Amino acid sequence: MPLYMYQAAYTPESLAAQIKNPQDRIEVAAKPVIEAAGGKLLAAGYTFGEYDILVVIEAPDNVAVAAVAMAVAAGGAVRAAKTTPMLSGAEWVAALQKAPTITAVYRPAR
Repeated sequence: MPLYMYQAAYTPESLAAQIKNPQDRIEVAAKPVIEAAGGKLLAAGYTFGEYDILVVIEAPDNVAVAAVAMAVAAGGAVRAAKTTPMLSGAEWVAALQKAPTITAVYRPAR
């Protein structure tokens, strides 16, 4: 199954609510939502800086992960989010091997 990295930044209101009622949102929110979409939570953690949380998801397809991202966005607890598809090592090598056939026909504007 494809892998995805999802990062989210909480709204100030969401952070305030979490300070009032501390809980592991990875366990109580992220994991159940990912599983509801047919995915599996592989890794997760809280970050600081641009984003507050990062999860690595194994999911059936782009539609499943898009549904997770939409549901989270619709909930209003995040002010920004980013989903990044991830390639396996084998997929990366396959892309590297295919790149020369594309660079042979690509002509950049100069």
